[in-house]
Amino acid sequence: MQRLALFDLDNTLVDRAEGLRRWAEEFVAERRLDIGDVEWMIEADGDGFVPKEAFFTRVRERFELQDSVEDLWARYRSRHPRLIPPFPGALDGLGRLRDAGWRTGVVTNGFADVQMSTLVCSGVGDVVDGWAISGAERVRKPDARLFAIAARRCGMTLSDGGWMIGDSASADIGGGQIIGLRTVWIDRGRPWPGELQQPDHIISEVTDAIELLLTS
Repeated sequence: MQRLALFDLDNTLVDRAEGLRRWAEEFVAERRLDIGDVEWMIEADGDGFVPKEAFFTRVRERFELQDSVEDLWARYRSRHPRLIPPFPGALDGLGRLRDAGWRTGVVTNGFADVQMSTLVCSGVGDVVDGWAISGAERVRKPDARLFAIAARRCGMTLSDGGWMIGDSASADIGGGQIIGLRTVWIDRGRPWPGELQQPDHIISEVTDAIELLLTS
C-alpha cells in the first residue's frame, strides 16, 4: 500500500471549535454583550452544521441588531477562518510524515474561500502536498471524486490505496471505505454510530493517528 494519507480539515487538523469560541468572544466584546452569550452562540452554531443564514438570523433577532444577516455572515466568513488554530502537534506531525516519505493531502467540505483561508492561516497549507475543497470542486464528501482530486494533487491515485483520517463517520470514514482506503476516526469523545461499518482505528487526537501511520 502506498504512503498516501488524506485528512479532513475542520476538527481533525484544525480546531474549528476553538476558532468559533474566539470569534464569539470577539463578537460579544465588540457588541458589548454579556459574556454568557458566548456559550449561547456556540450552541446555536451546532458544531457548524446549522446553515449560516439560519444561525445569523437567530443572532440578529436575539441581540436586536441592525446589521443584515448577509453583512453578519460576510464578516464572519472573513474573520472566523483567521482565528482557527491547528491542533497542537498537527503541523509537526504532518512534517514528520513528509520526512518519512508520505504524501499528505486535505479533503474538506465547505466554502472555497473559507476553507482556503483556514488552510493558509492555520499553516496546514504549507505542510501538505495538496487539497480538494468541495466548494471549489462542486462535489462533496463522501463522493469518491473529491478524494480522487486530492490524491491526484498529491501526485498519486487512489488505486494503490492509502489512509483517510477524519472526524465525520459518514463523510470521512464512510467515504474512505467506499474507495478502499484504510480509515482512522477522530472520535472527539463520541461513541461510534453503531449502524455504520467500523473504521480500522478509532483515535482521540490527530497526533495519535499520525504516530499510527508512522509506525505502520
